[in-house]
Amino acid sequence: MNTIKASIGVIGGPGVYTVDNKEPIAVVNPETDWGFPSDEIKIFEFERSGKSINVAFLPRHGMGHFHAPSKVPQKANLAALKMLGVEEIIAFSAVGSLKEEIEPRHFVLPSQIIDRTRHREDTFFNEGIVMHASFGDPFSEELSKVCSRALKKLGVPFHEEQTLIVMEGPLFSTRAESKLYRSWGAGIINMTTIPEAKLARELEISYQVICMSTDYDSWRESEESVTAEQIMAVIKDNSQNAQKVLNAVLEELIEVHPVDCPAKTAVRYSVITPPDKRPAAVSEKMKRLLPDIF
Repeated sequence: MNTIKASIGVIGGPGVYTVDNKEPIAVVNPETDWGFPSDEIKIFEFERSGKSINVAFLPRHGMGHFHAPSKVPQKANLAALKMLGVEEIIAFSAVGSLKEEIEPRHFVLPSQIIDRTRHREDTFFNEGIVMHASFGDPFSEELSKVCSRALKKLGVPFHEEQTLIVMEGPLFSTRAESKLYRSWGAGIINMTTIPEAKLARELEISYQVICMSTDYDSWRESEESVTAEQIMAVIKDNSQNAQKVLNAVLEELIEVHPVDCPAKTAVRYSVITPPDKRPAAVSEKMKRLLPDIF
């Protein structure tokens, strides 16, 4: 295992495939008990106000976007970041808008999730060790405040306190589904934040996703439903803004890292299975990720 550690993780989505204008100090591809991550992880050193910190960058879909939403090796991704020492994750994601005011190219900091996925492994605790952690607030309030300060300083349009629908994909919503989600009061929709957010919570990592609106999904009767071509055009056009957001958020986060967040103690009092009933092999796997608990 690489000896260079990183305490902040960035998971890049469409349009955020690297950290601009920086050379990595290390490139790693750690094998975990759940396989290899989506792609190589690049570690960058950031400095601000005399403070230096390492940031691990992982492209969620791989460089070139070859992992479909339901096939992203999410367990390996989160395990690899945890093994590198990551305590806080800022993730990026393209989303469809379910509200008129959330226009394409606007950024969104969601505060809630509705899980509409069906075919994904979404827990590390399904092999003989039972754990029930709180997930009532799926994102880190502390990281959300950091991101909000950065977005305000940049002056880019953004929205807060929105509910994110996470659907299965790879096809986009039907018009009926899109209208249903609007009736629930949801603001945005994507295909990847689940199980990413759940797995981060299970590893006691603070997590916040920054979403970029690319389209109006399929609810507008006056328009054709969303296409990949439309989405990629918006992503390409707004990629420079996305990079500015990433850099601004890291500058803010370095100032307050490590954040004090309930997620960082989510598991230690939530494991139900007593030690003598835990399969030894499974305990060993979890010990590599959560040594203080197992």
